[in-house]
Amino acid sequence: MSESNAENARRAIVEHTRRLAESAAAAGPDAAVPTAPEWTVSDLVRHVGQTQHWVAEIIERRITDPTQLPGEMAVLPADPHRWPQWLAESAQRVADACSDDALDAPVFNPAGDERSGTRFWLAGMLNESVVHGVDAANAAKRTVDIDPAIAAALIGNHFAMLTSPTWELQRAASAHAIRGTGQRLQWAATDLTGDAGGWFVERQPGGASWLPGIRPADVTVSGPAQSLLLILTRRLPLTDRDTGITVEGDTGLAQHWLDNTAHVSG
Repeated sequence: MSESNAENARRAIVEHTRRLAESAAAAGPDAAVPTAPEWTVSDLVRHVGQTQHWVAEIIERRITDPTQLPGEMAVLPADPHRWPQWLAESAQRVADACSDDALDAPVFNPAGDERSGTRFWLAGMLNESVVHGVDAANAAKRTVDIDPAIAAALIGNHFAMLTSPTWELQRAASAHAIRGTGQRLQWAATDLTGDAGGWFVERQPGGASWLPGIRPADVTVSGPAQSLLLILTRRLPLTDRDTGITVEGDTGLAQHWLDNTAHVSG
């Protein structure tokens, strides 16, 4: 992630958290969240704000030892009218924590991959604000608009998580399920060009791997980057053709991938 892309991510965290707050106010604190069935809007707001404050503290304190992670969470204001300001503060705090000066600072990275800890958390917090913003919008029956470049960044982060060195420790069932014998899956964004709009996945006995770009595959799922992101994060079904998605090849292979790749964001 370049510094210019990091700046875009920081802006998007603040903007999508603002949208989330607006949707939460429109839906009401007790409204059910269709895309997170066990949650109410109150649960959603609490989770996002607490996670943003928690991650900001990790980066601010330059925590490298996972045994030293913060043990206390921020308290959700009892009055829902205070939630927009609380979320604005949490979003700005984590965006400020992920400053350019902090991008390559020593910070714990739970994925154990080549990214610095701050870059890992920045991608995770972008995912939190955007995907949970979609959840809040669904609860309020509002439309969703995700910039293709932001959606693409989150798709890349999604695959990075699923193929990270520590994924099996976090989600052993998923890591085992997405192993294979050479099956190939291609995800292609129709509103982006070049390698930025393609994600090629190969399943091998030792685990799944991915590369940017477009290659021959057993199944190709194509459509707008926003739709691909929402399908990959299981906010939309693969078969929802109203989103501009087309599937060529082994649909069952793509569905199996989706059925076995849920992950906790952030």
